[in-house]
Amino acid sequence: MTSVLILLAMPAETTKQYSSRLRATFPQLTIHLVDHHSKVGPYIASADILMTFGPMINDQVVRQAANLKWIQALGTGVDNLVDLPSLSRDVIVTNVQGIHGAPMSEAAIMAMLALGRDFPRTVRNQDRHLWERWPARLLDGKKLGILGIGAIAEGLAPKCKAFGMTVVGISSVKRTVAGFDRVYGRDELLAAVPDLDYLVALTPYSRATHHVVDASIFSAMKPSSYFINLARGGVVDEGALINALESGQIAGAALDVFNDEPLPQDHPFWSMKNVIVTAHLGGFYDGYADRALPVVEENIRRFLAGDTENMINVVKR
Repeated sequence: MTSVLILLAMPAETTKQYSSRLRATFPQLTIHLVDHHSKVGPYIASADILMTFGPMINDQVVRQAANLKWIQALGTGVDNLVDLPSLSRDVIVTNVQGIHGAPMSEAAIMAMLALGRDFPRTVRNQDRHLWERWPARLLDGKKLGILGIGAIAEGLAPKCKAFGMTVVGISSVKRTVAGFDRVYGRDELLAAVPDLDYLVALTPYSRATHHVVDASIFSAMKPSSYFINLARGGVVDEGALINALESGQIAGAALDVFNDEPLPQDHPFWSMKNVIVTAHLGGFYDGYADRALPVVEENIRRFLAGDTENMINVVKR
């Protein structure tokens, strides 16, 4: 009998959506569910299929997976998976694409609004019962730079135009894209940032984008500008970002992804008043499982039928 291990560090009501639906749809499968990579021990050696999000797994898991044939990533990013030293090249890796545009766009807009209105200060004042007023920084008339132009960025750009923003993109391929006022090549990032009010990182993580946002980028940005990272922690040099925030090179940051996740409790970001920390929530929303599971279910059908060449969203490694 084919064995499936679902590794999801999420609330129980969320993980149950996946396990319950898959058990009902595929009663012939043996399905186990764990909420942390430290708990895979009793199940991983016999697992044919592993379902998880990249940041929830480590190399020890795949090292123990002697029978593993396929990993279904439940998100888009797979850098945390395909870079694992012990992952055999014979293991199929698939992901879920095309369902993150709306939640990620809203997360980016929420971050810009929260930074421009200093919303964390509002929450702190509410906790203190303190009445205090200050002017907001509007999005209207501001300039946004989006690092990484894919489906998410193409959905975000017109929404930001509706706020009255000028939108420029920075992409590995310089091209004309609907909704963008201008597109720079990634090698032009340093030239693109000096007049930006917001820089939003959405680019996939790779060797080419490792620390692409570094000290030179922050030193070129306006002191009134903000940085938002919804991509991967490795896209930004976190040490350089801390220096830029502490020295006033930039006004603030909203960070949803980090080099180390969960973010260590003693990390400086937690206590910086000009930083908004969210726990990798950008693409996570109430309808996520309903959007992701049809892809997963179809891939299971094709896997069980031996039609692995036609599985959906196979990652080229």
